Amino acid sequence: MGKQKQLLATKRPVSPAGRWKLEDAKVRFSEVVRQARENGPQRVSVRGHDAVVIMSVEEFERLTPAVPRVPFVQFMENLHLRGLDLEREADHGRDVEF
Repeated sequence: MGKQKQLLATKRPVSPAGRWKLEDAKVRFSEVVRQARENGPQRVSVRGHDAVVIMSVEEFERLTPAVPRVPFVQFMENLHLRGLDLEREADHGRDVEF
């Protein structure tokens, strides 16, 4: 029985403080999501470097500004580009000798 418990322990590594290796996060994705919802953001590393953070939607919405999106035309008008010269010279290519 001792060997079975040891095998189970090696197959299901515990994430220290919300950090996961990519391969562990892939195998235990449901656990990563559960941890993110219950204990806060979970970091996933690729080749030893932090790559992404998985967080609950509530945490994401808290961090994302609630500013409504401006329609594109209104955004462009608000740039105040009326005095900007957008004319350009005609480009006819360059002469190439063969």
